[in-house]
Amino acid sequence: MSTIKNHVQLIGNVGQEPTITNLESGKKVARFSLASNEYYKDGKGEKQTDTNWHTIVAWGKTAEIVEKYVEKGKEVGITGKLKTRTYTTEDGNQRYVTEVVADEILLLGNKGDK
Repeated sequence: MSTIKNHVQLIGNVGQEPTITNLESGKKVARFSLASNEYYKDGKGEKQTDTNWHTIVAWGKTAEIVEKYVEKGKEVGITGKLKTRTYTTEDGNQRYVTEVVADEILLLGNKGDK
């Protein structure tokens, strides 16, 4: 049961080309945005789309997969966990950032896709 306490599953489209960083330790980290859509009918019966944007962070082997296969517009499935971190801006304000740390990435779409 402890494995579902902080568990995220998302399917969406990559919003920008992933940023890959090679750390001094030799480890890689990949960051990209993911748009997930929810569809519903409004009070008039018209179809509406609600898009949510998520920041995805992948480390190590998962980051290598992102670097090799993930590009803007690609549909992917993500499993991972939420991680919130804080930082202080140059003007002294404290900011909070919530990200999805990806454990697995599933490449979706047609076989004709890259």
